[in-house]
Amino acid sequence: MTTETLATPVTPPAPLSIAELGEQTRALRGQVTRAFIGQGDVFDQVLLALLASGHVLIEGVPGLGKTLLVRALAASVGCTFGRVQFTPDLMPADVTGHAIYDPKAERFQIRRGPVFANLLLADEINRAPAKTQAALLESMQEGQVTIEGRRFALPEPFMVVATQNPIEQEGTYPLPEAQLDRFLIKVVIGYPGLEDERRMVASVVNGKIAADLDVSQVRPVLSQAQLMAVQKAVAAIRMDEAVTDYAVRIARTTREWPGVIGGAGPRGGLALARLARAHAAVDGRDFVTPDDVRAVALPALRHRLVLAPEALIERQRPDDVLAALLHKVPAPRQ
Repeated sequence: MTTETLATPVTPPAPLSIAELGEQTRALRGQVTRAFIGQGDVFDQVLLALLASGHVLIEGVPGLGKTLLVRALAASVGCTFGRVQFTPDLMPADVTGHAIYDPKAERFQIRRGPVFANLLLADEINRAPAKTQAALLESMQEGQVTIEGRRFALPEPFMVVATQNPIEQEGTYPLPEAQLDRFLIKVVIGYPGLEDERRMVASVVNGKIAADLDVSQVRPVLSQAQLMAVQKAVAAIRMDEAVTDYAVRIARTTREWPGVIGGAGPRGGLALARLARAHAAVDGRDFVTPDDVRAVALPALRHRLVLAPEALIERQRPDDVLAALLHKVPAPRQ
């Protein structure tokens, strides 16, 4: 079966130097922070996932700016933005698209769903049943969708940012481990600090009728082709064999750790390597160190661990397990 495309092809990117890469990431941060106030660690983690060409799961209560962050990020890289509000009655075709009969042309035409975008926000993804959640699996893993037996390539670059509410569990469908594993990172977003919240309130109420998500101040600093060049440069960053072994040992140790009944699979080690390269790039280096691996271990692995009931009773969290694990797994000498 051939794969068709409904997207405009992007010109192959030219390689970037590490200095140019640093300039691009600083410019991205500067533009996004015009609209997204505070939560610097959250933006940094999402930026790493973007540079590593991966998908993001953001967990946090409503009203913390998750939608604003994704819209601002899409605006800063000149990418198309799509949004799906997941609800219990949402159907897979509402996400991917469907075929509709055109009586004038006497043939079926493909109507594209919101997934045909560079950055897709899957809002409250755990409110839809498993059948609809699974509609994203093919898109996230293979960069394509199948409609009426025909495969269509998604535009490049392609990134899914999904959100879920950790407090309200009534009427929700927990994401299966197979889908969680396809997210490169899981970001936990909390309430902003006092000064950041003051700035947010002041920016919204001054001269505005409603609390609009204003991204008009954000200017694109990268085109789609330039973003792909950045991602290509990140993927080319050197990672020593000893550092690669360190990342693999961390992922494997999660499978044997007391209180963990389900550890990280091979995608866990891959996530550590991809994010560590992005972390090194943001830090202005063309090589990866063990510190890069440790810095990204929590967002890369927290959603891949399944804790035993006794660990949950003791109120342990995956972050607690990973923090203890990182102290035990020896790092290579630099």
